[in-house]
Amino acid sequence: MDDNTQTPWFLGIDLGTGSCKSVVVDEAAHILGFGVSDYQSDSVQSKWREQDPNAMIGGMVRSVRAAVSDAGVSEKQCAGISLGAALHGILAVDRNGDPLTGVMTWADDRASAQARKAKETGAAESLYEETGCPIHWMYPLYKIQWIREKTPEVFRQADRFISAKEFFVKRMVGDYFVDYSLAAGSGLLNTHSLNWSQTACDLTGIDSGRLSALCGPTETFNRITSEIADAMGIPSDTPFVLGSSDAVNSNLGAGAVHPWQSTCMVGTSGAFRIISPKPVLDQSARSWCYAVDKDKWLVGGAINNGGVALSWLQDMFNSAMSTASENRLLTFNDLIDLAGQAEAGAGGVICLPFFAGERSPYWNLNARAMFLGLTLQHDARHIARSLLEGVAFRMRSINEVVCEISEDIRQVRASGGFTRSPLWLQIVTNAFNRELSVPAWGETSSLGAAFWAMLGTGALSSFESIGDLVPLDRTYRPEADAAAIYDRVFEIYKSLYTTISPSFETIAGLQKELKI
Repeated sequence: MDDNTQTPWFLGIDLGTGSCKSVVVDEAAHILGFGVSDYQSDSVQSKWREQDPNAMIGGMVRSVRAAVSDAGVSEKQCAGISLGAALHGILAVDRNGDPLTGVMTWADDRASAQARKAKETGAAESLYEETGCPIHWMYPLYKIQWIREKTPEVFRQADRFISAKEFFVKRMVGDYFVDYSLAAGSGLLNTHSLNWSQTACDLTGIDSGRLSALCGPTETFNRITSEIADAMGIPSDTPFVLGSSDAVNSNLGAGAVHPWQSTCMVGTSGAFRIISPKPVLDQSARSWCYAVDKDKWLVGGAINNGGVALSWLQDMFNSAMSTASENRLLTFNDLIDLAGQAEAGAGGVICLPFFAGERSPYWNLNARAMFLGLTLQHDARHIARSLLEGVAFRMRSINEVVCEISEDIRQVRASGGFTRSPLWLQIVTNAFNRELSVPAWGETSSLGAAFWAMLGTGALSSFESIGDLVPLDRTYRPEADAAAIYDRVFEIYKSLYTTISPSFETIAGLQKELKI
């Protein structure tokens, strides 16, 4: 590696649900180093439902140290850092800032009854119009209600209700601050006035004094605490730029900073997003609208079932194989190769990949997965292919909504784990029937965080200039025959959902009785 010891550099940190990723870039946004670390703790209730915030700090420190070591840079040359984090998480802390709960993540569904009650009482329309958030249990708005109703002693002791990022910011700068995007993802922010929503606060039974101070993403603090600085191995006078959420950062890191550019992200979950110069709401509340700063909003939709659906199939196959004489386990690439052996359309097998309920555009917690069209002539190849296609159709559903309610989208950029699979990228391209461009650097959320560090310290002149710093690696183009097949299958897919959806609640109720 080149000697970077005299190079000024910027650090972008992506505090994800399952791990923390950090990237070191120079003043031209060239990648110098990268580090990743899981959160190691025996006290984590569940990998996805609830996180230990103190264990997350350990993961952040390890990822930062790994990135700096990988870059071979001088710690003294750090010109700025910024922190991004996953949306929709919440924890309660006491007056000393110590956790009273774990971080209830976006995947924690314990507040489903509270969300359902809000919908039944007719609050859905007014809440959506004010906050830009459809009614759904993932929003901290409903998780705080759950804490109040199910753990009243914790609710009484709680001095603040904050996200994991706010927990980190308090440790870094000594007080509670939250950027507009993280605040918007709580369901508690008025997306028009950029103040805490009184309507939402009244619903939770708290006032804004139990929430953090609202700031723009370029808010810059000139010092970080020696505790965190020493742990990360950087000077305490390093500027800390508040930054934004991982969702916003994913767009920035993909170079999609103009209203006519979108990102199609498929990781564990999935999302389709644009950055708009104004709030954009949907009459049917199929999409969300989160503030970024005073003149930018993130508009789009998300799905629960991206790579997690493929993980389910992988686990199922491997569980069956573990009892066979050959014990070699299937990998992610094995499943992709298996899917590649079937033709577009998966031999007429259609998958509704609702293994973990669903968000946009149906917002149906009770949605359940299914395969339709299986015959004796089908095998594992068709099941694997139909699952990849089912996720692609989910993304197409959101793409159609965003295109309907926003300005003309002329470019789609890919991000997330699926960018490692040429087959899956081509399937999504054909399902959309439009070009899909892949940035050269795949860890877009950590890079987006680094861009905020550069913006906040003046190393970048404008938000729009970010797009010039993100080169594209390759572009996928639709294959006419496959795209035509997907158009036909997609119509069946939509009809199937409409037909079967009334049964979802009944099935979910039965599964609850059977304790599934």
